[in-house]
Amino acid sequence: MSASERVGIGIIGCGNISGAYLKAMQGFSVLEVRGIADMNPAAAEARAAEFGVSARPLADLLAADDIEIIVNLTVPRAHVTVGQEALAAGKHVYSEKPLGIAFADGKKLMEAADKAGLRIGSAPDTFLGGSHQTCRRLVDEGVLGTPVGGTAFFMCPGHERWHPNPAFYYEAGGGPMLDMGPYYVTDLVNLLGPVARVTGMASMLRKERLITSQPLNGTHIPVEVPTHVTGMLEFANGAVVQIGMSFDVAAHKHVPLEIYGTEGTLAVPDPNYFGGDIQYLKKGGEWQGVATVMPYADGNYRSLGVADMALAIRQNRPHRASGALALHVLEVMEAIGTSASTGRHVEITTKVERPAPLAESIRDGKLA
Repeated sequence: MSASERVGIGIIGCGNISGAYLKAMQGFSVLEVRGIADMNPAAAEARAAEFGVSARPLADLLAADDIEIIVNLTVPRAHVTVGQEALAAGKHVYSEKPLGIAFADGKKLMEAADKAGLRIGSAPDTFLGGSHQTCRRLVDEGVLGTPVGGTAFFMCPGHERWHPNPAFYYEAGGGPMLDMGPYYVTDLVNLLGPVARVTGMASMLRKERLITSQPLNGTHIPVEVPTHVTGMLEFANGAVVQIGMSFDVAAHKHVPLEIYGTEGTLAVPDPNYFGGDIQYLKKGGEWQGVATVMPYADGNYRSLGVADMALAIRQNRPHRASGALALHVLEVMEAIGTSASTGRHVEITTKVERPAPLAESIRDGKLA
């Protein structure tokens, strides 16, 4: 792909996840990182030196004519504000998950993009990974029969064990549902389609957490959000899925995702990753492994959604990890909390199409 066809990328936010994005972007010829910025200039300089890119002041990044997409890797509470600034500067925006910490704010961001004629994309893009796209193909081929339901579980003791600065996971806009829920709900929409209504329950058993990771080992941080959240998702196609997200559980043995149909069951790999083992059981039969037949299952391809979005801009087609998908997922997650606090079912107002299945590798810009 020639330099003129490449899409210029600017990254705002040089924290923990930025290294994975910058590394993965090196594998996609459609992307060219033309600048990175952070409110802490030293963080941007360190990442720039690590990956051989340019650290630039935020204002310069937003004003740069050679940057088309701003990849927003700031903390969740800043996603919408930074996204609005990028849109105002005439840039397309690709956001880390979640799209925003409140559905109303995410909706405003989408409205601003529509008004400006610009695109919004959002993580997670792991549903585009080879194992998840193989599962999508199996569902589309009808091997499960009529979808009946499923389960989706992420449960751990909390991120203060490993993250160098975990306080934001327990502030407003954090918690296990907004942190990990996007991976699971997005993959479920990829497999089953949109959610129609939800119900939920939640608890917050501790008012503070003790950091045991470095460099803040021994520091206590306040807890402002529920840390154990469960719910039921009723999909538009009639399937009903149980979901559980927790920062309070020592360990569990649930498969991350299972999809049940009238003719079989599919064990889907962890949606926080692009690959993983797939298992399928046909009704009356035994569990068997399923070979992954799609690309992007052999590594951490965070930025695959950015590459697809960039290619979609060049090809004038919809991109898969879209703002509309992320807004629907955000509404679903917020609605689980609303249901937990009100004790009632909550209808989902957003309607979204399942993203198109991945056709082939986009390493060389060949994706249909």
